[in-house]
Amino acid sequence: MLTSLTDGFLCCLLGKTPNAVGPLDSVESCDGFTFLEVKPGRVLRIRHGVPERRDPPASPGPAGSPERPALRCQRRITLYRNGQLLIENLPEATGPGSPRRPRPEPDGESGAPEATKDGTATKDGTTTKDGTATKDGVATKDGTATAATKDSTATKDGAATKDGTVTKDGMATTATAAKRRKRKPKRVVTVDCKKRITSCKGTHSDVVLFFIHGVGGSLDIWKEQLEFFSKLGYEVVAPDLAGHGGSSAPPVAAAYTFYALAEDMRVVFKRYAKKRNILIGHSYGVSFCTFLAHEYPELVHKVIMINGGGPTALEPSLCSIFNLPPCVLHCLSPCLAWSFLKAGFARQGAKEKQLLKEGNAFNVSSFVLRATMSGQYWPEGDELYHAELAVPVLLVHGMHDKFVPIEEDQRMAEILLIAFLKVIDEGSHMVMLECPDTVNTLLHEFVLWEPDTPAARGDTK
Repeated sequence: MLTSLTDGFLCCLLGKTPNAVGPLDSVESCDGFTFLEVKPGRVLRIRHGVPERRDPPASPGPAGSPERPALRCQRRITLYRNGQLLIENLPEATGPGSPRRPRPEPDGESGAPEATKDGTATKDGTTTKDGTATKDGVATKDGTATAATKDSTATKDGAATKDGTVTKDGMATTATAAKRRKRKPKRVVTVDCKKRITSCKGTHSDVVLFFIHGVGGSLDIWKEQLEFFSKLGYEVVAPDLAGHGGSSAPPVAAAYTFYALAEDMRVVFKRYAKKRNILIGHSYGVSFCTFLAHEYPELVHKVIMINGGGPTALEPSLCSIFNLPPCVLHCLSPCLAWSFLKAGFARQGAKEKQLLKEGNAFNVSSFVLRATMSGQYWPEGDELYHAELAVPVLLVHGMHDKFVPIEEDQRMAEILLIAFLKVIDEGSHMVMLECPDTVNTLLHEFVLWEPDTPAARGDTK
């Protein structure tokens, strides 16, 4: 996903000193926060809200009612050596709306018949001018079948050549298309699983909502969302990434690679996860949500991606401004703060400026920022990796986002099996801060969403 430049401009606080949180031998709570030691000396600050349930928790379905049928997710994904994908949703696959058509195979690597001009396929997949198949599968200029030659090749006017090549305006050309069609794909993946997707209400004691922020942020960017869902009775978990917010800041760059941060999120997830877990990520945090959904498909119920970008493998930019020494980044912090204000928010009023000035919302040192941006290396997270996900995904995109183009989220929605894309016209990259009410409504509707299956409608065959 595109995050190399998106979250980086959150370094409006480049001059901040590294966070200081001492090592803890056990989990402790203080002022509503929990401090979890994921590794010796590596401590994360976590907002963990558990609602008080005086009444017995409601069950997912009425007592005695038949169990809702599971959605059968079946698709075949073919990866070719030129990097293109062929995604085939098999007839049994179920997704939002009508089934998605298979993506066209890359030129020169398809072994399936190709469509003719009028939709009629020839015997060997060769298209005639008027859509009529020839006897031996080779088309003549006017669509009339020629007599079979010794090597089954035809000239422009239907006459066979001596060496088995096809002439074009008197010039012999080598028939290489057939050879290209025979090339085998690099990899073929089959997804075949069942997902039981039900409504997740706040009264369900087996539901947990995880919120993961991006580079330069903290759990405080989720303030409105945490309060909203906590009041509705949901259990919420929001960690600070290492070096961010109130978490400890190790002095080595290796502590901020994607894999190091992903392992931290794995520990947090295993610590608080229950039967049904919903992951909500923003920008770089979307990558960690995708990682967890891929690692724990049976535990992750739904995923929400906010301005996360396209399904591309992460790789740090060699020409990024964040490759400059930390002291230089510190000197450039005023310019970077103004640049982020212009690009990260749809409007640049007093409210947006106040959000940037709040130290609790963004608190990261120049060293942590540089190390985190340089550590965004995740080659496994490509389109094939995302296409394998069989979990429902809600994509939220701010229309005015200058960091992540809408085309990237559209591509993500196309790759994913079950995906919904919602665009907020008045929002930008920090849409959860700009439009909290709209975001909360979209998130809550998706949390309560259930697929419209025939059993749910009461239909019978």
